[in-house]
Amino acid sequence: MSDDIPGILKDAESKMSKSIEVTKDEFTAIRTGRATAAMFQGIDVEYYGAPTPLNQLASLQFPEARTVIVTPYDKTATTAVETALRESDLGVNPTNNGDNLRVVLPALTEERRRDYIKLAKNKAEDGRVAIRGSRGNAKKAIEKLVKDKEIGEDEGTRAEKELEALTKKHIEQIDEALAAKETELATV
Repeated sequence: MSDDIPGILKDAESKMSKSIEVTKDEFTAIRTGRATAAMFQGIDVEYYGAPTPLNQLASLQFPEARTVIVTPYDKTATTAVETALRESDLGVNPTNNGDNLRVVLPALTEERRRDYIKLAKNKAEDGRVAIRGSRGNAKKAIEKLVKDKEIGEDEGTRAEKELEALTKKHIEQIDEALAAKETELATV
């Protein structure tokens, strides 16, 4: 952390922005009606005793909106990839064709849409918590500067108000992204 107010605020803003990026990335992994590569990013496959990201072990092709062809680079990893897909939170049951796996994403039911919206809300809350954590760290740094008499109390109060405004702005951005994701999930 910096030991001046502009540095502290800049550092806090940078961390808050990263929290928003992470939250938006997690939103892209939540399934909508169409198959995307982002949905498969968080899937790890147990490969020779080590968890390995699916995209490093197989290629993904999307011949249709809800169909994915997963072709492992190493044919011996096919069963491990199949198991990882089956155990993922996508709710899919891949079909093994020998050379590749065919994954047909089921149509979203109303109940599944509600589950995904709930999941999106949890991811948004995780993002808000991360932003508030960044605010807390910055606030402690500002309070330490005031306590050590490096800045005056008025300057510390002003900095804390700026920090609150930054926090509010970033939390609003997460709320906007959540609202967009909820709308996307709710449309049939």
